[in-house]
Amino acid sequence: MSVQTPAPAGASVAPVSDRAERRLPNWAPWACFAAAAVLAVGVELLGDFNIALTVVYAVVLGTVAVYVVSRLAEGRRRATDRLVTALVTSAFAIAMVPLVALVWEVVGRGVRRLDGEFFGSSLIGIVGEGGGAYHAIMGTLIITLLTTLISVPIGLMTAIYLVEYGRGRLKRAITFFVDVMTGIPSIVAGLFAFALFVLFFGPGVRLGIMGAVALSVLMIPVVVRSAEEVLKLVPNELREASYALGVPKWRTIVKVVIPTAIAGLGTGVTLAIARVVGETAPLLVTVGITNGTNVNPFDGRMATLPVFAYYQLTQPGVPPEFAIDRAWTAALLLIALVMGLNVVARLISRLFAPKTGR
Repeated sequence: MSVQTPAPAGASVAPVSDRAERRLPNWAPWACFAAAAVLAVGVELLGDFNIALTVVYAVVLGTVAVYVVSRLAEGRRRATDRLVTALVTSAFAIAMVPLVALVWEVVGRGVRRLDGEFFGSSLIGIVGEGGGAYHAIMGTLIITLLTTLISVPIGLMTAIYLVEYGRGRLKRAITFFVDVMTGIPSIVAGLFAFALFVLFFGPGVRLGIMGAVALSVLMIPVVVRSAEEVLKLVPNELREASYALGVPKWRTIVKVVIPTAIAGLGTGVTLAIARVVGETAPLLVTVGITNGTNVNPFDGRMATLPVFAYYQLTQPGVPPEFAIDRAWTAALLLIALVMGLNVVARLISRLFAPKTGR
């Protein structure tokens, strides 16, 4: 049996604020930003219209409006919460402005030459209008494939050593050099590959394999870092269960550890390829440029999309319009290629991830 104790005669119950109970409707913040956008457009139309400034003005005015309306209707605490939420969302929106503007500009200018001739012909005999980037597309695919064949085995085996076998000074030294290689400028990798091949073939040498070696210097540390982190996520219980059954360590790695981490490994490798496929500086030094199609990376110069776009923009010839259009289309292809590789990485991560449900 419970006994209720009456409140003392002198005590009073604190009243609940009506403003603390009130909440803005869900459409109110959106209405504030919409009104701010209309006001920003009106202000910009009075002078030279600039889409970037319009977005910035709309975001700033909308954030201030949301805070003021929430402070008047809901009180200080909820207004502060809405202010922080609006600031985070606004920061994201402002960060997206240059990205969206870049994609818009590249797509708008790149689709002009996105035709069959661009994909099916080279620049041999082309002075002005026409021509394509077939030779550059083939060169990019061949050099990227060679880079992957060089970098992936070295990177994966290095990561396996660091996680499964590495101990003491050697492990620390490898980790240190991987960290250093991760931060080196791309032009240094190109100069390294150029100096290496000059020792064997003499000055002036330009080969596709040189570009693959230069890009491998950039790709290997990315593969090592991503694979190392993924392998560390494999539970030790799986390794111990395999050892308890008498399975040797190398077979445990091949049959247990790698299959468990295959989704993360595939994603890391794909993102590493996307990291190097658009590099220009190493290929300028090592591969050079040519107007014809060369599919032999061990014989002469090769064209690649980044270098093709660079020369079409910096040395367009007369008249320059046609070469500049080809440069924009090559840039569009590179963006599409990188985006496609990122989509493939997401698919690999989703399809090959270990299923934990029953």
